[in-house]
Amino acid sequence: MTWNDSTSRCLQILAGIVSAALPWMLNGITYAQGYPAKPVRVVIPWPPGGANDIAGRTVMQKVGEATGQTFIIDNRGGAGGTIGTDYVAKSLPDGYTLLVQSVTHVANAHLYRSLPYETLRDFAPVALLTAQTAVLVVHPSLPVKSVKEFIALVRSRPEQLMYSTAGNGSIPHLSMALLASTTGTRLVHVPYKGGGPQVVGLLGGETQASLATIASVIPHIRAGRLRALGVASARRSPTLPEVPTIAEAGVPGYELSPWIGLLAPAATPRTVVDRLNTEVNRALKVPDVALTLSGQALDPWGGTPEEFGARLKADFEKYGKLIALTGARVD
Repeated sequence: MTWNDSTSRCLQILAGIVSAALPWMLNGITYAQGYPAKPVRVVIPWPPGGANDIAGRTVMQKVGEATGQTFIIDNRGGAGGTIGTDYVAKSLPDGYTLLVQSVTHVANAHLYRSLPYETLRDFAPVALLTAQTAVLVVHPSLPVKSVKEFIALVRSRPEQLMYSTAGNGSIPHLSMALLASTTGTRLVHVPYKGGGPQVVGLLGGETQASLATIASVIPHIRAGRLRALGVASARRSPTLPEVPTIAEAGVPGYELSPWIGLLAPAATPRTVVDRLNTEVNRALKVPDVALTLSGQALDPWGGTPEEFGARLKADFEKYGKLIALTGARVD
């Protein structure tokens, strides 16, 4: 075969590849342009009324208005969010079944001995919706008014002060475990069955401190029933702008920012993911959406699918180490 024959043959093969791929590429573009062409199911693997539900309903309703299609909220709670998450993992990757899930998604991978899905492999990150900022609060009877004073008191009374959480392996538990590990302090963990009882226990003086979501304690902070010392996020919360971050208040490097995000089944067309990402970011900038979220102490986040994907991987490792530190396990 001559050089010209070889070149001609290569060009023929290349033309065949392009010819075969072109319909698929055009179909993907057409699919995205026509998406969504029917109602979209948005699975929230938690009961109605919680932070995930509020964030998902608020943002996806606005996405529905922008696209002229209905985004149906489907609450499928149970088993720490794994039931609804599994449903989405096994759904068609066509953009018509989505998942609104919290950082519990990556924590569950380390809390459960086995899951019916792969946390990172089986989902395509679409967009971060909000941050669920936590705040270190203490009972007003505790003689501390800053993070530094709190740490000093805990050091002077090792394993005497008690902190409440929403349960073993919950985000409040992991947040305080990180603080204790970072500062070399020892407190007594008192797990409750949920965020509500966690706060009630603190208000009643059964425990002395807690790292709780701002939304769950803000009324009590404003009423003087709890004292806020520092927020766990990297930046101050717009809801409590006067409260410093724990890092700037004396614990450099401390940061734990639980999130709520939108995911799709793996292999969902990238064009669909991009369309959803664009609409979500646009919705987060709408004033009434931002107002509704901030009213629940949920800080709008947004960003690209790549940024969300990087966050998923980083938090997968971070929460894995924290859970190993606490020894938490769900059978």
